[in-house]
Amino acid sequence: MKRVLIVGNWKMFKTIPEAVNLVNSIKAGVHKISNCDIVACPPFTALTAVSELVRDSNVDLGAQDMHFETEGAFTGEISPMMLKDVGCRYVILGHSERRAYFKETDELINKKVKAALKYNIVPIVCVGETLEEREAHKAFEVVKKQFDYSLADLDAAAIERVVVAYEPVWAIGTGRTATPEQAEQMHSYIRRLLNEKYGREVAARIKILYGGSVKPDNIELLVSKPNIDGALVGGASIKAESFIQIVKNSLPSEIKSNS
Repeated sequence: MKRVLIVGNWKMFKTIPEAVNLVNSIKAGVHKISNCDIVACPPFTALTAVSELVRDSNVDLGAQDMHFETEGAFTGEISPMMLKDVGCRYVILGHSERRAYFKETDELINKKVKAALKYNIVPIVCVGETLEEREAHKAFEVVKKQFDYSLADLDAAAIERVVVAYEPVWAIGTGRTATPEQAEQMHSYIRRLLNEKYGREVAARIKILYGGSVKPDNIELLVSKPNIDGALVGGASIKAESFIQIVKNSLPSEIKSNS
């Protein structure tokens, strides 16, 4: 039975009091669920408050980005050591918004991935094409380049500690969603890239998430596909009711009634 991973990326939303209310509501709604890994990624300012609330719960803590250095004169940045100190188990790296708005390169993301692994933080590494790239039939080429360079120089032991998230840029915050078939096609391709580089057994153990306008009404079909292991949820993760429903709808049908 597939165990899915559902990650909520709160982006630049929620003050500390709002974050506390949101995570308390999420905890109350998912506390009976044991067949799914659940992660909340609040903004940096709310990490400490949320960390205290999710301790000893079935919700893990993640961050939305980090610097690759442990410490130093990097004004405005947050290090992996700081994330570890506040209780983060996961960190989102290479999100399309970081790539687009802050000009992050695959090479920079690769440094961050290695730094996260050094501190035993699970990197959720995002790859995905723009609408222009998809319409130019370059989607697979773009994703392969991001895969090759963002995950460069990782051996099998390291790659098994990585989560890959496919997020078609054209489906993020637009209301447009890749069909389950489109998503599975790319997930299958990413699995094949992992298989070619690390072997079938290693590739099978790595979680590949889908991100891009994930909602309660499309998560079930998405995770029913063999190579979609969960979701990186954006806008729907900052509303407790919708995020809880996404988690519940991602569960295998035989255990939904118990959640």
